Amino acid sequence: MSTPKEAKLKNVLEAVPAGFVADAPWLDSRGISRFLTRKYVDSGWLERLERGVFRRPAPQPAPLDWRTCLLSLQHIMSYKIHAGGITALGEQGYRHYLPLGAPAPVWLYGDDIPSWVPRLRLDAPLITRGTSLFTDPGLGLIENKSASAPTTPWGWALRMSSPERALLEALDELPAHESFHNLDMVFQGLATLSPRRLTALLQSCRKIKVRRLFFVFADRHKHSWRERLNPDDFELGAGDRALVKGGKIHPRYRIMVPSEFVETSTGAGDGP
Repeated sequence: MSTPKEAKLKNVLEAVPAGFVADAPWLDSRGISRFLTRKYVDSGWLERLERGVFRRPAPQPAPLDWRTCLLSLQHIMSYKIHAGGITALGEQGYRHYLPLGAPAPVWLYGDDIPSWVPRLRLDAPLITRGTSLFTDPGLGLIENKSASAPTTPWGWALRMSSPERALLEALDELPAHESFHNLDMVFQGLATLSPRRLTALLQSCRKIKVRRLFFVFADRHKHSWRERLNPDDFELGAGDRALVKGGKIHPRYRIMVPSEFVETSTGAGDGP
């Protein structure tokens, strides 16, 4: 018959796969005190990564990768965090540009991201954002079983933005943290977006800047789904918006963009 301490350890080992992460609040919710946690660390059952953050050791020690960290946050500790922006687009096969040398930053979105997450030593740097871009913070999220994600006995999938939501999240980072050229290349491959999902997300989007930029790119690339979207159905605000230095004001959407994004014609029609 197992002791209470052994039973608690068994519960942890059953809930946390090898190589995955749990924090002190989660352990405490399972009856694992700080004293008992130290015992588990001393015995090699847990590995301390950061103050209040622990990993179950893997058979072959390796640096913690961001996907394992995110799966741990989502499925073990139940934090409402998702991969979004250019990261989610890349995970779904839409990324065309990869930085040379250093790994690409990973964009994580959530309103309860623990303070220890950015301090972890991962295989890629993290950039964190809240979910205030949309009035409905859960709109357009999907469960994606990426081929590059770690496998678990539970078949966990990474929660991330759909391509439609990720696109708007990435547009929100222009021009300070994302480039027009990069997103222009991404837009070329976005031929199969859902007009219905785009409509819901554009209506939920709080930023006029993002809605205007979306139609600048959409008119430029003329994918078939653009014909199902009428800019007049969305609040685009009034007046000119400055965005980039040395650019030009788009004649239709009245936002300053690089000169190559300004055409004499507006491209696509006004929609139905």
